[in-house]
Amino acid sequence: MQHLPCRDRVPIDAPLTLHPLPDSTPWSGAIAYLDRDGVLNIGSENYVNSPSEVILLPHAANCVARLRRSGIRIAVVTNQSPIGRGYWDSENLALIHDQIQKMLLIEDKDAILDLILHSPYVPNQNAWARKPNPGMLEAARQLINHAESTKEWSELSMRFADDWVERPSEVDSVMVGDRISDMAAAKAFGVRSLLCPAEQGLSAVINDIISSDIQ
Repeated sequence: MQHLPCRDRVPIDAPLTLHPLPDSTPWSGAIAYLDRDGVLNIGSENYVNSPSEVILLPHAANCVARLRRSGIRIAVVTNQSPIGRGYWDSENLALIHDQIQKMLLIEDKDAILDLILHSPYVPNQNAWARKPNPGMLEAARQLINHAESTKEWSELSMRFADDWVERPSEVDSVMVGDRISDMAAAKAFGVRSLLCPAEQGLSAVINDIISSDIQ
């Protein structure tokens, strides 16, 4: 398939090493698929163009940590067309993501992003990897499942769209975003979706994902 999802600095199917969940919590099998801008950090119509422009939304770090403490893995799935438009390159995006992760960990040591995927394509390419299409969610599930398994990494054979059959259940997973395209990607993938206000982000819906008594 053309126009595959991308990872920072490595090929999409490169080995993924997952950090243990806090307090030896077992993985529930659930994934929180998170949009980036308007969910974890403040977005801009002119894009977040450098690490210095990153501003976390209130309580984003605590929310990510709470999800992981409850046995949920975190996969960020973000459209990043500035790369395809030629505004800046993938290394600049990787540096922005480095900054987001650094700032999250400063606020809460358990706020680890297990996987970050991005789509560098412009809208008119209709890339399967660009939301509202579900390619990034498909890739995230396969990468995290394989990383959690005992299989050799060379055994991973990623599939997309109609080529991927016998999919695992997403009944306990959720997609969180601030745009209709996020909700459409969730519907296409077959996962529950939660629309959050961009000025509040993940904190506005965290109690809809996990019980409020989980700390």
